[in-house]
Amino acid sequence: MSQPSHGPAASLSEATCSSPAVNTPAASSSLSPRGDRHFDGLADKFSASLYGHLRGELRLSLLDRLLPEMLELAQQPVLDVGAGLGQQAQWFLQRGHQVTLAEPSAEMLERAQAGIEQAAAGRELAADKASYLPLPLQELASEAPGPWPLVVCHAVLEWLGNPREAISHLASLLAPGGQLSLMVFNRDALRLSNVVKGNLDKALEDRLEGKGQRQRLTPISPLTHAQVTDWAEQEGLVCQDVAGIRVFHDYLRRPPQDDRELEQLVALEHRYCQMDPHWRLGRYLLYTFRRPLPADAKRQEITP
Repeated sequence: MSQPSHGPAASLSEATCSSPAVNTPAASSSLSPRGDRHFDGLADKFSASLYGHLRGELRLSLLDRLLPEMLELAQQPVLDVGAGLGQQAQWFLQRGHQVTLAEPSAEMLERAQAGIEQAAAGRELAADKASYLPLPLQELASEAPGPWPLVVCHAVLEWLGNPREAISHLASLLAPGGQLSLMVFNRDALRLSNVVKGNLDKALEDRLEGKGQRQRLTPISPLTHAQVTDWAEQEGLVCQDVAGIRVFHDYLRRPPQDDRELEQLVALEHRYCQMDPHWRLGRYLLYTFRRPLPADAKRQEITP
């Protein structure tokens, strides 16, 4: 399977499924004062852990197909929140968007800029359409308020101490009619994965969060579908679409053994990523939310 030239943003929680309470991780040298996990000193491990394996290739392949289907794209400016290594930003740059990369890890942002400049040297994109903000999500409302027609926030909320507050910040950045492409690490999928691996006590006790310490990359705030949609609705956002990213791969007892099995797995992932009930167990859940237009703007739109 050929690998698309982009990837999801990654940078930089909560209690039980039955409660929307937010987990606040214990203080650690790996966490920010807000309790968020940033990735300074972990760029190599992060890159190898995600993009050095089939799971990363599948994630890229699915996003490459789903984003044009789930978003209305018209080369509008994009705010990439938690831009990480910049793969997602490159995807939008290649399609003519002006992209602002916001990332709190200086190391990750430097890698992202270097990758964009390298791609620009190969004439794959225009580097002058990219700008960089060394900021966490929580500071964007004051430093880059927009309002933005398109905000992208992929694989970020699961690394934050307060993901509920993050959704409020993201909603505040959207222009009327603006779209939010949000991807989160699925708590229910993490539970099933632990059961498949035999971690029954951990699953029963709902001890699913990582602690954000040392080199470990288990998210500190995995989220349920109900939490994400409830919180977004409370902020006045409308869920327009949802899909699962890797609905089968992460539960395999053995990896594909040859090219034929790999092709079959890819076909299954693409076929069922938006089909109920399979999307609900994707390792990640990918959403499109929209901020509704004011009633008068809606009327103007339909007036001949």
